Amino acid sequence: MAKRTAAPANEVHLVGRVSGEPSCRELPSGDELVQLRLVVPRPPRRGDSGRTQVDTLDVACWSARTRRTAVGLAPGQGVEVTGALRRRFFAAQGARASRYEVEATLLRRVELEGPGQPPPP
Repeated sequence: MAKRTAAPANEVHLVGRVSGEPSCRELPSGDELVQLRLVVPRPPRRGDSGRTQVDTLDVACWSARTRRTAVGLAPGQGVEVTGALRRRFFAAQGARASRYEVEATLLRRVELEGPGQPPPP
């Protein structure tokens, strides 16, 4: 059996619906950040009762281009996100905390079609 090799990669590609209004804020550093939450359906598994299962993922938009696109998105809007998974550390109630989010490098509005798409919020 041939040995498989692969280069390390951190690439995320998601297509789903925006859940709620994107939020804009300026950080103490002066950087601007737009965050949104994306609802992405899971593929059906054998024996599922027909109920669609979804994942809800946080998306962070740091570049001017992704921020502009994100603020124009409405709840329920279909969107394609390309980026990388990041773990962000921050202070919360006097303690250090962390969370994972997708750091978007590209956001694009899309029309979603087909079964298994989550309904708009």
